[in-house]
Amino acid sequence: MKECIKYIGLDVHKSSIAVAIAEAGSSEVRYHGEIQNTPEQITKTLRKLSNSGAKLSVCYEAGPCGYEVYRQLTDRGIDCMVVAPSMIPRKPGDRVKTDRRDSQMLARLHRAGELTAVWVPSAEQEALRDLVRARADFVLLQTQARQRLNAFLLRHGKRFDGKSKWTQAHFRWFETIKCSFPVQQVVLQEYIDAVTHMQKRIKTLDKQIEWAGNESTLWPLIQNYMALRGISRLVATALAAELGDLTRFANAPQLMAYLGLVPSEHSSGSSKVRGGITKTGNGYMRRLLTEAAWTYRHLARKTACVQRRAEQTPEQVQEIAWKAQQRLCARYRGYIQRGKVSVQACTAVARELVGFIWAIGQATGPLHEISVNA
Repeated sequence: MKECIKYIGLDVHKSSIAVAIAEAGSSEVRYHGEIQNTPEQITKTLRKLSNSGAKLSVCYEAGPCGYEVYRQLTDRGIDCMVVAPSMIPRKPGDRVKTDRRDSQMLARLHRAGELTAVWVPSAEQEALRDLVRARADFVLLQTQARQRLNAFLLRHGKRFDGKSKWTQAHFRWFETIKCSFPVQQVVLQEYIDAVTHMQKRIKTLDKQIEWAGNESTLWPLIQNYMALRGISRLVATALAAELGDLTRFANAPQLMAYLGLVPSEHSSGSSKVRGGITKTGNGYMRRLLTEAAWTYRHLARKTACVQRRAEQTPEQVQEIAWKAQQRLCARYRGYIQRGKVSVQACTAVARELVGFIWAIGQATGPLHEISVNA
């Protein structure tokens, strides 16, 4: 007897979930109704749907509600897929969007096998990723606080003549500024305090990231990434937390496309037009990799810092890291000699750097094996 499969589409929101059902071998998509977004209600609904002995296969869109529903279902042995919203096929002429229609669309496309799943990190990896992203948020807040302080000083004709801003000398200069009115002096001090507060928060998070990386089961992977030039502890930790197990990518070009570092293309017939990079995927990782690629504008050499980090890794990883230096430094100079601007050359180097990161991920092995050996 053939097993009956019910494909369940969930449109998940903060307080409610719309549920639709599409059964295998049938063209019908049935709307079950709306339930509360609580573990108890989800369990009760799915138990009711599987009473007939049918196997359930659930899907829902990735969004602000995270992966709690996914983890709840997989812990109970229910097949669940978190869908990439940007990869969902949509009809151009469809202008009606409701929770009911969205859940039915998900159930129908899930039955047809036309949905693309996103990678779901483990709870530990997600915690490390939250820490890294929190630091990025505070860096942005620090930049905004600095911009407001600079704008205030510029409006009142106060200009710093030193070599570098945000140094000890710069903050000592702040102490010498006298405003025309007492309230402006208060405003100045509040802006300065906001900048120093952000700096303290970032330093605190840097220490937490260092500690969390050392204690994580991802540490062997983080350590191997640090063998590459331009990959600091922070960048290596972010790579491990954001990308996870690189063995899920069959080849390096897949990872490059995942990070949006491949050229866009619009070709038809004999016409072939290539544009800038696609910029899809994780923008934070793309920025970190582009910044790391700037270090390859110098000649290839094993500096003391890079060499000390590389010595802590296996011989195979050291060979990959040195090969990356030799190739990428030469590639950067080659791009510049051919007339490419430095930004274009750096982006191209970042794309090739991803290939070496993929190779180190393959050499490190699957994350579950790391967890066992850690």
